[in-house]
Amino acid sequence: MKLSNYFLPTVREIPSDAEIPSHRLMIRAGMIRKVAAGIYSLLPLGLRVIRKVENIVREEMNKAGAIETLLPSIVPSELWKETGRWDFYGKELLRITDRHQNQFCYGPTHEEVMTNLVRNEVKSYKQLPLNLYQIQTKFRDEIRPRFGVMRSREFTMKDGYSFDCDEEAAAISYQKMHDAYSAVFRRSGLRFGAVEADTGQIGGSASHEFMVFAETGEDVVVSCSKCGFASNVEKAEVSPAVINPNEQVPQLPIEEIETPDKKTIGEVSGFLGKEEWEFIKTLIYTIDSGKEHIAVLVRGDFEINEPKLKNLLGADEIELASPETVKDITNASTGFAGPHKLECRIVADNSIENMVNAVSGANRDDYHLININIGRDFTPDIVGDVRLISLGDPCPKCRDTIEFHRGIEVGHIFRLGTKYSEAMKATYLDTNGKKKTIVMGTYGIGIARIAAAAIEQCNDENGIIWPYSIAPFQVVIIPLNIKNSELVNSANGIEEKLREAGFEVLHDDRNERAGVKFADADLIGIPIQVIIGPRGISNGEVEIKVRATGERRNIKIEELTDEVQKISVKLLES
Repeated sequence: MKLSNYFLPTVREIPSDAEIPSHRLMIRAGMIRKVAAGIYSLLPLGLRVIRKVENIVREEMNKAGAIETLLPSIVPSELWKETGRWDFYGKELLRITDRHQNQFCYGPTHEEVMTNLVRNEVKSYKQLPLNLYQIQTKFRDEIRPRFGVMRSREFTMKDGYSFDCDEEAAAISYQKMHDAYSAVFRRSGLRFGAVEADTGQIGGSASHEFMVFAETGEDVVVSCSKCGFASNVEKAEVSPAVINPNEQVPQLPIEEIETPDKKTIGEVSGFLGKEEWEFIKTLIYTIDSGKEHIAVLVRGDFEINEPKLKNLLGADEIELASPETVKDITNASTGFAGPHKLECRIVADNSIENMVNAVSGANRDDYHLININIGRDFTPDIVGDVRLISLGDPCPKCRDTIEFHRGIEVGHIFRLGTKYSEAMKATYLDTNGKKKTIVMGTYGIGIARIAAAAIEQCNDENGIIWPYSIAPFQVVIIPLNIKNSELVNSANGIEEKLREAGFEVLHDDRNERAGVKFADADLIGIPIQVIIGPRGISNGEVEIKVRATGERRNIKIEELTDEVQKISVKLLES
């Protein structure tokens, strides 16, 4: 491919709205262009990478026994109403009304549509197991799309769905997808891990996220090097904190203390000379759009984990109450809430179970209580694990030391059980002719996210360093002076030989300075550069540069194809 005939609009300036390397570099390398917030055009170079990723995904899915199909992106509301997600999914669901006033949504995921297909076609155990997938455009109306294709509103996803006779068979299907996903990310050249995760809006009994480790990742992963435990921070379980484990501390009388204009734990702790771990933090939450208001308690130096709280309550939605609601519930402004004499349901994190003589809000502006104790001064309605795990907590599995890493979610798999099949009456007849509910799994991969995550892991100050397997081209030919006919002829001959050998070649035949060509070659990150200069050609040589390592050496032209092949094999194996 001659670059002079290719559409590759590279950019020298760093985009002002791009916050992370992949967003900056995908724009600068001429891979994407913004159309609207969270909506991007894929330019030819970007599309080549996406097609490479799709092919890897397709090959591994097919190898695992999944069968490709394609479902409509526009879905009638009736299917989503069957599972209750039409209302539950919230504002991320883009709802559409046609000219006949029929309601549809632009599918963000396709559990309902695929379940509908299977319930109409599958009648017998003989037709199971079944695993169907598609690679298709999705839309989620993100409240704050950011990071380019990493968190966009329109995106391409591989979503797959397994259908089995029972949980045992479903576990086998789940493991096959776990292994297939691992193969996809290995082949894509990513450093990744599979971690336990919350099931979120999709639901189900268990799930794993596949995380690509990168400092720019939005997610936090907790891991233990001793036992191999790994979990998304939202899922990681924590045990009750033990305060003064070797001492029996007597309970002191509760006392109200004036704390003028001191609202935050930091302000009050400094004012009273107390440590933050001696405080009971009280937050008021609204449950399921105002059906109930509850108080949630956690130790002062910890944070509430809202997914855990929602799961503990079995709630569809939770959100922090407004200042007006806090005032109605506690008779005080935000910052002065506490559990003493509070007339609403109280949920306590297990971190406060062993606290003695704690500090809390007094439900009165500018006042706090000291020496407040669980059981004597307040009694929670529910006690459970509703906080975020933090540095210093032991591993939930082996009690050893945990570590924290940042990660980018590129895939998510779920064991759904019968959540969707039961709601939509997807059944089959077993060997005895008895009607049984199909057991399901669902599996998603963000196609463009894989490309962006690869850039996050593989870049330097000069640009992208593509993993060989998903690079848009494998070789770029750089003749340094196109006015030199000998160089031009050599470059054309080398391009033809490499293409005949099966390599994807980009030939930079532009009438540009050598420095411009070198900068663009590094920016777009093609793994192997073949540099053709007048001095080398006079000796029958060209220079090879490996983008990933910066290694450069001269090679005889007749040995070039073999050398490119050797480097390619090494890059694929690295």
